[in-house]
Amino acid sequence: MCLVQRKWARLAHTRLEQIGLALPGLQDRVELVEGDITLQDLGLGDRTSRLARATTEIYHLAAVYDLTVSRELGHRVNVLGTRHMLQFADGCTDLARFQYVSTCYVSGRYPGIFSEDDLGKGQEFNNFYEETKFLAEAEVQDRTRAGLPTTIYRPAIVVGDSRTGETQKYDGPYFVIRWLLRQPRWAVLPMVGNPHQTRLNLVPREYVVDAIAHLSGLPHSRGRVYQLADPEPLTVHDIVEEIARATDRRVARLRLPLGVAKRAITDVPGLYRLMRIPAEAIDYFVQPTHYSTFHARTDLEGTGIRVPPFPSYVSRLVRYVREHPEVSSRAMV
Repeated sequence: MCLVQRKWARLAHTRLEQIGLALPGLQDRVELVEGDITLQDLGLGDRTSRLARATTEIYHLAAVYDLTVSRELGHRVNVLGTRHMLQFADGCTDLARFQYVSTCYVSGRYPGIFSEDDLGKGQEFNNFYEETKFLAEAEVQDRTRAGLPTTIYRPAIVVGDSRTGETQKYDGPYFVIRWLLRQPRWAVLPMVGNPHQTRLNLVPREYVVDAIAHLSGLPHSRGRVYQLADPEPLTVHDIVEEIARATDRRVARLRLPLGVAKRAITDVPGLYRLMRIPAEAIDYFVQPTHYSTFHARTDLEGTGIRVPPFPSYVSRLVRYVREHPEVSSRAMV
């Protein structure tokens, strides 16, 4: 059973048909149910009790993923939405697991190593997306301590499939890729902070999907938090070098202070429309946090599920961007 907002119902049916063509037999195992996590009863009304009794496992992935999200919208979807899913879980008498997808960036701007057992470290947040995801995970962890069977997954910055380049949304390093592709062979790229020191943690989407599929089935993953991140992320400098190679660009770096770069995007008329890089995204090029992946690496050992090196697939990401200009950076809200 998949909970789908009414406005996305047609798209959901289309996707389900595509799944049925690719994987015959699977389509008949999926039921689409219209609802809304921002409503206390998930918009299910008198169906709530029946569906709760029939539910043995919950995967809660729904969130507003938008670095520019307002506090009100982020709280309504990310925090209240999670709270309502937890309330629904209370009525699931045969619930085996509440699988919750969080984000590594509950860390905010924490300086240093952020482990899978960390959450509240007195950190400040770059934006309301991070803050509301932190508050949502805190509620899940509170319920875990109260006895709810949960597993929490924290992906880093997710990019397209490393084998095909396919993605549904252009953000993170895609802002750089698209900016360079709009320029001639000699391109200019503003840079902030120390790109030789700051590391940008990227993971392809199939790693996240495969990791969750495996970890969610482990009996001992109950109560655990997994950071699905690259244990050896590249520096910003090295990532830019790889993107420059894949886009066939020679890049001249324009060093700017962080505050100046962000204010220029928000205050200089026409600059955002030209660059299409939101000011909020620039914070991640000076992110001071390193993510420990001990639990994830331990429980995925021997499965072959690991983060491929960025240089091995960046050209596929670039090719997909070239071939699919219709994909946007807009969040599904």
